[in-house]
Order: sequence, then C-alpha cells, then structure tokens
Amino acid sequence: MISIKEVEHVALLSRLELIAEEKELYARQLNDILEHARKLQDLDTENVPPTSHVLPLQNVFREDRAGEHMQTDQVLANAPDRQDDFFKVPRIV
Repeated sequence: MISIKEVEHVALLSRLELIAEEKELYARQLNDILEHARKLQDLDTENVPPTSHVLPLQNVFREDRAGEHMQTDQVLANAPDRQDDFFKVPRIV
C-alpha cells in the first residue's frame, strides 16, 4: 500500500509541488495500479513457458564481410572542418 508520505517522497525526487488533494489522488491511483498488478499473481502460469516476445521472431544477420573502403578525400569531402586526414571536432570537456 502506497502512503501519502511515499507520494510526497516521489514528488520531492521529481521536483513536483503537489497540493493535499493531488497527493491523496495519486496515492489512490497508484494503489489501484498495484492492485491490478497483484491480480496477475492469481493466474495459473505453471504450464506457460517464459517468453521475451509473443511471436517467435528471430534476428536475421548477414555475413560480416570486409568490403571496399572509400578514399580519404571522398570521405572528408563534406566535413565542415578537417585536419590532415581526420575530421576536426570541437573539444568536449
């Protein structure tokens, strides 16, 4: 059961200013959500295999092969700034 104090704590962490009515409303709503989630515990899942997706999907990967490389001048042709054979970017500190 979520208390008003817990709602106030979450509001503080979220930098939200709530009036008393909102605190009560959110506590009631969060408790309703938790009650719906608790109902899932009543379901019989004994013979249900664990799944990560409802459909049997598989990723299709292509073979990783080395290919032709672009010439350095072609790669740097649209660079806004370059230094020798490299992209020049602002320093991030």
